[in-house]
Amino acid sequence: MSTPHDAVTPLIEPIVFLAAAVVAVPLAKRLGLGSVLGYLAAGIAVGPFALGLLGEAERVRGVAELGVVLLLFVIGLELNLSRLWEMRRSIFGLGTAQVLVSGAVITMYPYFVAGRELSASIVAGLGLALSSTALAMQLLEERGELEAPHGRTAFAVLLLQDLAIVPLLALVAFLSPQAQAGTESPWLGVLAVLGAVGAVVVAGRYLLNPVFRVLARFGTTETMTAAALLVVLGAAALMALAGLSMAMGAFLAGVLLAESNYRHELEADIEPFRGLLLGLFFVSVGMSVDIGLVLSNWAALLVAVSVLVVIKASALYGLARLFGHDHDTALRTGLTLAQGGEFGFVLYSAAAAAGVMAPDHANLLVAIVTLSMALTPLTVRLGQTLLCGDRRPEPEEDFSDARGSVLVIGFGRFGQLASQVFLARGLRLTIIDNDVEMIEAAARFGSRVYYGDGTRLDVLRSAGAGRVRLIAVCIDGVAATNKVVDVVREAFPDTPCFARSYDRRHSLDLIRRGVTAEVRETLGSALSFGREVLVGLGATREEAGRLVADVERRDRERLEMQIEGGLYAGLEQLRVRPEPLTPPAPRRVEGAPAGGD
Repeated sequence: MSTPHDAVTPLIEPIVFLAAAVVAVPLAKRLGLGSVLGYLAAGIAVGPFALGLLGEAERVRGVAELGVVLLLFVIGLELNLSRLWEMRRSIFGLGTAQVLVSGAVITMYPYFVAGRELSASIVAGLGLALSSTALAMQLLEERGELEAPHGRTAFAVLLLQDLAIVPLLALVAFLSPQAQAGTESPWLGVLAVLGAVGAVVVAGRYLLNPVFRVLARFGTTETMTAAALLVVLGAAALMALAGLSMAMGAFLAGVLLAESNYRHELEADIEPFRGLLLGLFFVSVGMSVDIGLVLSNWAALLVAVSVLVVIKASALYGLARLFGHDHDTALRTGLTLAQGGEFGFVLYSAAAAAGVMAPDHANLLVAIVTLSMALTPLTVRLGQTLLCGDRRPEPEEDFSDARGSVLVIGFGRFGQLASQVFLARGLRLTIIDNDVEMIEAAARFGSRVYYGDGTRLDVLRSAGAGRVRLIAVCIDGVAATNKVVDVVREAFPDTPCFARSYDRRHSLDLIRRGVTAEVRETLGSALSFGREVLVGLGATREEAGRLVADVERRDRERLEMQIEGGLYAGLEQLRVRPEPLTPPAPRRVEGAPAGGD
């Protein structure tokens, strides 16, 4: 018969983990060190080599690595196959060069300085050439730099490094003195990999969208969440069985769902699990730090970690400059990827088991990887002084007092003027923008603007997008506007969405995306300008207003024709057409406007 103590025992480790995270992460962020360093410090404190409140790191790492898997899935959702093809030069060019150059240079240290065997030195060097996908992507996300030039470059390199673990494990098997020739055909492994990739691609192309469509119609929110987790874990497990990393399987599943109508809902469903499990992963990394080993070899480890960071940052900086990146992008990329990676744990464990390196050598390498990961937030922070420019810290918002009936996204010149009209009608507004300087300037004039990224579903929900009467997208930039509209129309289909468009082509695009109404940013000002010109040329205001109204009517009729017939439909609505079309028809007042695109 079980006792109350037996019932509580399984809860002790989760309670310790959550308590350590609740204490260490806010403290680390308060000190400006970031959440990653807080998780690592928590792991060191409660791990078996310090307070001993948690057991061996290996007990939780299997579950914790699911955080990396979910992270790669979310990243894949933000990409698509065409964008990956655009990044091919950075992935296969810069990424491959980084692994080979960094690996070759790092190999020299254990071989010539530490006196290790050549095979062990090669595995050590190539393993340390890999960086931490989990750590680097978490740092970039916290700083809002995933879409920055160095964020995209770092991700491309990390993607190649994740692919490189497969040939590196094959290299360990080849170098192993225990290897036996002819045990298994290598072609079987290749066929297994191709079959797994093919299965994920086929399922992503032809199966997932219909399934999610049915679940969205007849299922519940919990069912959608369960389906999202099933997709991620299923793809990860299939790739692991084929010999690839679980993270690559999840990433591929995310890429195949990047064009799905449900990708933003999937991202929102995965986010809580991803954040918690990724935190557990960093705690498990901290738990693996053998304090006794570090203290007994502190001088050698300090030198080794310093050499590793300098070599990787310098190699990446030089290679990034050779590939055409500017100073800031190259330096930021080098500093972000200067640490060892989580795949090093897998590689060195396999190398020790295969007899390629001694267990004590593998343990030292694991300590080097862990310490380099722990030092990365500080390295990135100190490296900011070498940049040509710097980035202002971002404020944090809780949206606790956001009670507007209209959500305005973007508070630039367009959004400010539109907001004046809304306020004149007595409407309460919730305004969000991601420009810190503009928000601070607005505050000096008494305007409350919340900091937030309108392309993120969680931000929109926190700002009240699900309960407002109308959403007004007033940001500039075609791609950013389209992304916000996609999220809004998918997550809040019953809420009217009005959007600012860049030009006629963008207006047509927004109409196809389902906006309630769109307004070209230059249409009103161009028509107003034309009316004043006509008055200046001697026309009465009534005549000028009538002419402008006629142009506006023709413009709207042409837009409606273009919705059905394409961009070149409705040309007969233009009074002036570009050559080699027919000459313009005569006008009563010289200088009347043509039709404004």
